[in-house]
Amino acid sequence: MNPIWLLRMAKWAHHPPSVKRVILVFAVIALALLIAGIQWMGWWPDWATSERVPRRF
Repeated sequence: MNPIWLLRMAKWAHHPPSVKRVILVFAVIALALLIAGIQWMGWWPDWATSERVPRRF
């Protein structure tokens, strides 16, 4: 493990993030899971799906 990560963990232990930040992170994760679930079930609209553009060399 990189020592930088140990310092970062110590910083988080001494100064944890605020409740608002934790709620924001969980809300973003929930939104991403919701979008992935909608797409997996096939309910995602075609107009919101991007198409791959072929690369030219």
